[in-house]
Amino acid sequence: MAKSPEAFRSISEAATEVGVPQHVLRFWETKFAFVAPVKRAGGRRFYRPEDIDILKGVRRLLHEEGLTLKGVARLHKAQGLRRILGKEATETAPDAPMPEMPIRPAAQPAPTGLSPDQRQRLAEVLRDIEAAQTRLEAALSR
Repeated sequence: MAKSPEAFRSISEAATEVGVPQHVLRFWETKFAFVAPVKRAGGRRFYRPEDIDILKGVRRLLHEEGLTLKGVARLHKAQGLRRILGKEATETAPDAPMPEMPIRPAAQPAPTGLSPDQRQRLAEVLRDIEAAQTRLEAALSR
């Protein structure tokens, strides 16, 4: 009896579906923070359907498009999971250094038309995003 498309997959089933050996899936977990299967008691990995899609995207980028591991990490950092999944095209060469995105300092005046409460909320969101970016960069550099 075949599994439902929504069912979790074991590492052997995921490896077969993605088309790579099991040890490659475990290796990718160490290199990409966005590859994170569910782990149950005893350390058994279970892959959700969206995990399988991400893994297929990583395989495509590495094996078909010729990106390096660092190139995939940079691409994810710059364009997110939608690009890994192949839902967005890139305009920048993946292995080229990614340009730094200028971030407007919070001290600069917010665009006109915003209330003081809205400005305060936007400043809080910006701080949250910058903190998340710092955590992500730290996780990717491990």
